[in-house]
Amino acid sequence: MAEKWYEKSGEQGGAVVSSRIRLARNLRKYPFPNKASLEQKREIAQSVKRAIEESNSVLSNKLSFISMEELNQTQAVSLVEKHLISPEFAADRAGRYLMLSDDESISIMINEEDHIRIQVIDSGLSLDGAYDTANNIDTLLDEALGFAFNDKLGYLTQCPTNLGTGMRASLMLHIPAIERSRSVRRIAGNLTKLGMELRGTFGEGSDAKGALYQLSNRITLGLSEHTAIENLKNIASQIIEQERKSLEELAKGAELQDAVYRSLAVLKSARLMSNDEAMKLLSNVRIGMTTGLIERKDFAALNRMNEQVQPATLMTANKRDMQPQERDIERARLLREEFKDY
Repeated sequence: MAEKWYEKSGEQGGAVVSSRIRLARNLRKYPFPNKASLEQKREIAQSVKRAIEESNSVLSNKLSFISMEELNQTQAVSLVEKHLISPEFAADRAGRYLMLSDDESISIMINEEDHIRIQVIDSGLSLDGAYDTANNIDTLLDEALGFAFNDKLGYLTQCPTNLGTGMRASLMLHIPAIERSRSVRRIAGNLTKLGMELRGTFGEGSDAKGALYQLSNRITLGLSEHTAIENLKNIASQIIEQERKSLEELAKGAELQDAVYRSLAVLKSARLMSNDEAMKLLSNVRIGMTTGLIERKDFAALNRMNEQVQPATLMTANKRDMQPQERDIERARLLREEFKDY
């Protein structure tokens, strides 16, 4: 079985959990999904599937084709928890399809808000590599299917906010010190003025779990993909540096040191663990690894646990519905096993 993207740790793994590139595209000869018939949506899905399978690229045997209608609600929500699809895509699954790579780094949503949403996600700070992969898929599908494009407006999308490049680049940042200083809202307001967004763990309208925030570009019209990515990296570097300095100061105090060591002890011994508590404790252990309070720097283990302890993902892995306490028991068992040698 291929190693998943979240089972690895990339560049600046303490502060940057993951990098994501998402491209919104539509086919020239079909109406947007909100106007397309169910039959047209199925035609679009089969066209995308054939374009991938008949290509000479490594993708031809790397991507699985999944009908969202064949998944149950728990399986669909698990894909949301892994950041592979949007909540909207999971909520109404009729005529919607997913192409997913075995390592879960590539997901192509078919008939979401747009005909095609190409997403590439990788561990750590790796926006350039993620973009290169997404761009290669974009070129392959455009040559085979023909995307809706206007010389003045760029790629045509159902929502005007995606016109232009149709690209959203984002980083999942771990910023507990900034969160503790209660300056997230102020920073988010300032970022809006710069064409950026700082949102919760699962995007728009969500809360931050375990001090994980999504930083992404808002502007897609009037600048190139490379400029948008560079702008995002520049802003992220400033936030990361501010976080580093604040965290170093906090780590000198007994309060944070106690939180780190106590969190590791609980992860190693608890028999019941709610999802919210797990995310908080994992965040504290990441702080410990980042600051050197915990010598072993295994950010990959934290990334893996962040994904595996989510409610629907737990139930999907166990292939059955589970009551809340059953999930809490299983979650605690997973965490004890992961951290037993720390």
